[in-house]
Amino acid sequence: MKNKKNALNGSDLSADRSMLMKPTKNMKKVIYALILPLVLVSGLVFANREIKNETSKRPAPKPLSAAEREAELKKWEATPDGVKFKKWEASPAGKKVLAGAHKIWGHISAFTNIEAVVTSLSLPPGSRLGFGLMARISDVDYIVKFDPEKSQLEQLHSLKVNDKIIIRSHNVSYAPKYSYPIVSGEYVERDGKVIFKHVPRKGGC
Repeated sequence: MKNKKNALNGSDLSADRSMLMKPTKNMKKVIYALILPLVLVSGLVFANREIKNETSKRPAPKPLSAAEREAELKKWEATPDGVKFKKWEASPAGKKVLAGAHKIWGHISAFTNIEAVVTSLSLPPGSRLGFGLMARISDVDYIVKFDPEKSQLEQLHSLKVNDKIIIRSHNVSYAPKYSYPIVSGEYVERDGKVIFKHVPRKGGC
């Protein structure tokens, strides 16, 4: 009877041990599951700090000198894109666009008023310039593109074809894809009232 009792006690004890072991293993899994995300997060934070530190340690790139800019331009002109652009510049279509850009360059460089008439409320098909319209300035057609805040869209959408407006801009550009010079609209006035003024983005201009 004693042996039987001892055997029963032994089996009971082993059963108790197995019952105690199971929660321990489960607890380990839970602990690992909780610790692993913390390790990953702390690793990412450390990595981000390292990247930020490396970025802050890097010196700001020095602006190119006139000679360096000229050298870079020459290098680009020798590329397939550069050769294509030079051919377009020399073509009748390219010369026409460049002449239009040159015509308003005085106003662009001085940021003075440019009188214009709205000719279309949409850009040419295939344009990838964002929001804009077409306007005629001294008998030449221009693309006028904008980078407006949402609050300014309503006033720009109020423009109509044949509206006379005043534009100011710091930039006129051109590209073989477009048959018109591209003016970056930074200020628009209609009937003596300002309906658009470029708002610099935070951290930008």
